Parts: sequence; structure tokens; C-alpha cells
Amino acid sequence: MIQMPKPFFFEAGPRAIVLLHAYASSANDVRMLGRHLQRAGYTVLAPMFTGHATGDPKDILTQGSPAAWWQDTQTALQFLRDKGYTQLSIFGLSLGGIFAMRALETDATLLGGGSFSSPVVMTSDNHLLPEFARLATATYQYGGLDQTQIDKNVAWLNDRVPDQLQQIDAFAGTVADQLSAIQQPVFVAQGGQDELIDAQVVYQLRDRLVNAKTVDFHYYEDAGHVITVNNARHQLEQDLDAYLQTIYN
Repeated sequence: MIQMPKPFFFEAGPRAIVLLHAYASSANDVRMLGRHLQRAGYTVLAPMFTGHATGDPKDILTQGSPAAWWQDTQTALQFLRDKGYTQLSIFGLSLGGIFAMRALETDATLLGGGSFSSPVVMTSDNHLLPEFARLATATYQYGGLDQTQIDKNVAWLNDRVPDQLQQIDAFAGTVADQLSAIQQPVFVAQGGQDELIDAQVVYQLRDRLVNAKTVDFHYYEDAGHVITVNNARHQLEQDLDAYLQTIYN
């Protein structure tokens, strides 16, 4: 029986954090970070975006959408509130960072939050389509499909993923246009050797946070895209710890 990735809810103290994962991935992106934060005394919730980690990447396109993922984000925050948590922050990796920033724009009760390697300010210079195909191929191989079936499924995806990426770009554009609405302290981190998005756009993100109380900015020169698990992970954890101590005081 193949075990698919699962969302997680790690309970610890009264201070709660939502962690959002990347496109075409799963909560496993942020699981190590979640455990680290739990050990530090935080309660951590990492939901799964609709259509993700089902075993069939096509579900991301047939079930998922920016509207669905924004609803997932709001549902996660409400879940914590329904559990009695009132001290909340929210962070996201890549795609997840777009929705974390949207949450900060629209919910002044959040104490803070931020993004990790997130294309909140989008450019056409990205490699998301080939990465989606690579991840889909690996998923289908893991699921035992033969090469003919894999090729057919990946061709189907390649025809349709660009439309969804345009939808994400449009949603991100709305978020980018309203960054001045954020008044909380914001944490922004980016890998300098990002292989999927243009690492330099993070400076535009930083500079548009004109009304944020503070912008805790970190650029990990030698790190790739997934800074929650790569060679920047330990430094990211330390930097995030320091930031969290300033908002949960």
C-alpha cells in the first residue's frame, strides 16, 4: 500500500502557526520545519492544498485552483481559531507564500507571517512547467504506471498546466498590488540559486511592503528553491525563530 503525504497538526503551546506548501507538492515541504517549531513550543498546522498529494497530479488541475487554495488557507486559520488559538501567524513556501501574503493583507488579527522562495511578484522567467512534469513523472513511476501511461498523462498535463499557471499569476498579481495593506511585521526569505523562479524578484516584494511594521529579510546566496529542506534549512530555522520571538512577545 503506497502511503501518500498527509497534512499535519502538531500541537504544543498556545502560539499557533500555519505553514503552506508549494505547487505540485505536499505538506512534506514544511514537515521538518513544523517539527522544529513544535519543539520550540509552537502549535503548527500544515494543510494540503486541494488536488495535491492524491497520487494523480491531474487532480491539481481538475480539483485545484487559486480560489480553492485561498479557501484552504482560510479554512486552516479558522480550524485553529475553532480550537481556541488566538495568537496566529502564517507562512508559505513558493505557491504557499502567495496565499500567506494574501492572508496578511486581509486579516489584521494575524500577528505576522511571510514567504519562503515565493513568486508573489511574478515574472515570466520561471521553470515551473518542466518541474511540474518532472514531479508528475516521479509520482506516476512511484504509483507503478508503465512508461506509455506516464507519457500520456504527462502530455495531458503539459497541455493544461500553462493555463493554471496563468491563473496563479493573476492571483499573485492581485496580491502584489495590495502588499501595501500589510501592516504586521513580515518575514521574507529567498534562495539565491533558485532553480524555479527568478530570485531577484524577492527584492521587489520587500520594497513593496511599505507599510509593514518591519520586514525581516533574508537572502540565502547559495541555496536553491526549497529552502525549508535544502542547505539553507538550519539558517532559515534560526532566522525564523528570532522573528517569531518578536511577534509572540
